[in-house]
Amino acid sequence: MDTQNGANESAVNRRTFLKGSAAAAIGAAAATGFPSIVLAAKSSKSYPALGTYPAGISGDTAMIGIISDLTGSYSADGEDLVKGYKLAIKHLNEGGGLVSKVPTLSGKGVLGKKLVYKIGDSETKANPAVQAATEFIERDKAIMICGDTSSAVVIALEKLAQREKVLFFAGASGSNDTTGKDCQRYGFRSQPSAYMDAKALAPILKKELGSKRRAVYLVPDYTYGTTLYESMKEFTEKIGWTTVNHFLAPVGTTDYSSYLLNIANSGADVFVNIEFGNDAVASTKQAAQFGIFKTMQMIVPNISSYMPDGVGAEIMAGVYGTQDWYWGIAGNKAYPEAAAHSKIFLDDFLKEFNGVYPRWTAHIAYDQTLTWADAVERAGTFYPPEVIKALEGGHKIDLCLGPVAYRAEDHQQIRPVPVLKGKKPSAMKNKDDYFEIVGMTPGHEAVPPLGMFGCHLPGST
Repeated sequence: MDTQNGANESAVNRRTFLKGSAAAAIGAAAATGFPSIVLAAKSSKSYPALGTYPAGISGDTAMIGIISDLTGSYSADGEDLVKGYKLAIKHLNEGGGLVSKVPTLSGKGVLGKKLVYKIGDSETKANPAVQAATEFIERDKAIMICGDTSSAVVIALEKLAQREKVLFFAGASGSNDTTGKDCQRYGFRSQPSAYMDAKALAPILKKELGSKRRAVYLVPDYTYGTTLYESMKEFTEKIGWTTVNHFLAPVGTTDYSSYLLNIANSGADVFVNIEFGNDAVASTKQAAQFGIFKTMQMIVPNISSYMPDGVGAEIMAGVYGTQDWYWGIAGNKAYPEAAAHSKIFLDDFLKEFNGVYPRWTAHIAYDQTLTWADAVERAGTFYPPEVIKALEGGHKIDLCLGPVAYRAEDHQQIRPVPVLKGKKPSAMKNKDDYFEIVGMTPGHEAVPPLGMFGCHLPGST
């Protein structure tokens, strides 16, 4: 059973898990050198009550509410996401990792508050996610909410955060709408958008596969899938490709045969699989059974964290796509801005989780938690509007991808986009060495023009 400072994890309900009791957290805080009485903020200013402030920091601890897919179609990615949050919170409380590389962070909590957390299962559905987050806010006075791996769920959580005036950091969310028409002042996204992925990938596809290709798409039928399809269609047609057709499948589909039969008979020579999580694994395995890869090159614009493990290296060999981050950046001299810090994160993750390699969802969780903590420290307060100002100010924090910052106008993180190609099994150095990095598009080149997707941020109070 997982523990935090000796306190056993216990179920609160079927979707919510408490990481230790409040009493245990306070006791542990005293034992580890956290002050028993801590000022609410470094700032001498006083702020009005807003959201869970100041109730959420009235004691010695500050609570983070984590929402993730512990069950459902994207559960493998969700489990990896949770690992990243756990490691970040441990480092913020105890020191270590990249906390030592961020000047504002002490390794003794955030503004003197020890961080504790609870985890809620979204089941890859909006309603359970919102219910769990609401409980964290109303009952536990969570000072920050974060997580999930479905854009539909993330957008629902963003809207909740805006209403409740509690900061929210999206886990894995690729939809253009997250920082587009559904953007919120209280929501921030670290992952590249669908537009960024497609723009980074297209030049590599032209170079490697040529400009006279015919593409057919399998698309999850919700905001992530449809916006990624639209962006891929836009950028591949700009390089000369023809879009033959696209087929929409509900999240959680188990039998893709009707879609794959149409894809096999489409006359395309490129199969673009936009499915994610367990759905990406199932659809790809079934595509192999249909013999689709004998005549078509597969592209996966946003490769799920555990898709390669699920389908195997032989199928992934030669597949092009992007990921938020890949562990192969660690120590890679080709990417000096990112190599050293990625190596620190990789080594600490391997040690913490008994040799398990971090995937990109863990990276997102770790990155954004440290970014939030840095903003709170720079603001000198947990008061949400001041933390938002700190995040919107253009301040760059140097983490696993080098210096990154959120764009004030839509809260999209400006960060590089790694483009990957699947390795042949014979080229893999270990069982997790699935990809070679074939491109790293700078964030300022990949990000969409301001206002392109209709973002109009509401106020912070």
